[in-house]
Formats: sequence, structure tokens, C-alpha cells
Amino acid sequence: MPDFHEARFPLDVARGARGGPERQTQIVTLASGREVRNSRWAHSRRRYDAGLGIRNLDALAAVVSFFEERRGRLHGFRWRDQLDWKSCPPSQEPTAIDQIIGIGDGVTAVFQLSKAYGSGASAYSREITKPCEGTIRVAVDAVELAGSAFSCDLSTGQVTIAAGSIPPSAAVLTAGFAFDVPVRFDTDAIEVDLSAFAAGEIPRVPVVEIIP
Repeated sequence: MPDFHEARFPLDVARGARGGPERQTQIVTLASGREVRNSRWAHSRRRYDAGLGIRNLDALAAVVSFFEERRGRLHGFRWRDQLDWKSCPPSQEPTAIDQIIGIGDGVTAVFQLSKAYGSGASAYSREITKPCEGTIRVAVDAVELAGSAFSCDLSTGQVTIAAGSIPPSAAVLTAGFAFDVPVRFDTDAIEVDLSAFAAGEIPRVPVVEIIP
């Protein structure tokens, strides 16, 4: 991903942020009153307002410094979504069987990390491109692989299985992990009024997901 910095936005500020996924659906109402609905985006896109997490001047200064280092909207960065940052529910720890990431054919050695939302035919599969170091666990047919049997590119989320452990035909490859969201600032200006900030007014700091 070009122009991306593998730096994480300050966690203490991100914890107080507001936001989540959005989609774009086109709805046409017919003369009969019935609707025709069409999803214009294949994938959801997450938006956040980091300003809501700024509680004091030190946090504000840290955000401004981070903004300047990213050159505004120019460079992307990592964001921790406090609701959705694991392959499992937030209260649990990732296991090697959390998510199905591929079916073996005896040849393929590279698999993309992903997370499923829902189940069955209507489930939505989200590609995970920014896993966190030291959290990735992988299993073949529910048997966890040793760390030496695979590697993971932390900048793309691609898992590469070592030559002696490539999944055989029809074997189910699963993984567990923690991850960040690739985002960028959605503004080139942060307006700060310190007198208003002291009175409780916080600056708006919009952040938007970068779709791979």
C-alpha cells in the first residue's frame, strides 16, 4: 500500500473516538411503490471522529503531532477500532481456529487473512491487511502450526506456509489474530480554538478507512 506509515494512532485517544462501518446503497422507488435496492460498494468503509477522544491538552498536542507527521491526508496509518480488532469477540483471545482463510489444494502456500461477519450464504468476508505482530495463529484442520511453519506479512496480511506444512487438498486453513484498520485523515486542516477547548468544545478530527 503506497504512502502508508505503519504507525498506530494514539490508543488513548482512539478509545474515546466515535465511528463505525458505512455502506452506500442506491434505492429506487418504482411507480408501484416497490423498491429496487443496489449496493454501490462491494465493501463497507469505516469512518471515525478522533476528536471525541481528546480530553486534555497533552492528547490534543499528540494528535496534532501525529497529524503533522502524516502530512494531513497524504500518508495512511494504523487505527485500533476498540469494538472490532480481533478475529474473535472483544472479550476473548484469538485462537488458531477463529476464521477460515482458505482451503488447501496441496500446492497453494499463500493465503490472505480475512474475517467473516455473519454465517451462511449471506456472510460478509472482510480482507484483513494490517494484522498485529505476535498475535497471528494458524491451524490446518484444527491442528495448530508451530510459529516456524508459517510467516505473515504485517503490511498486507498475507500468510505464507512453509514448504513442509503446505495444506493438503481439501484441508481447512484457519487463523486467529488481532488487527488494525488502515486509515488516513479525512481533512488537511485541524482547527483548534484553545479558549473553546477549555470550555469543553473539542476539535473535529475525521478519519476514514483506506480500502485495499
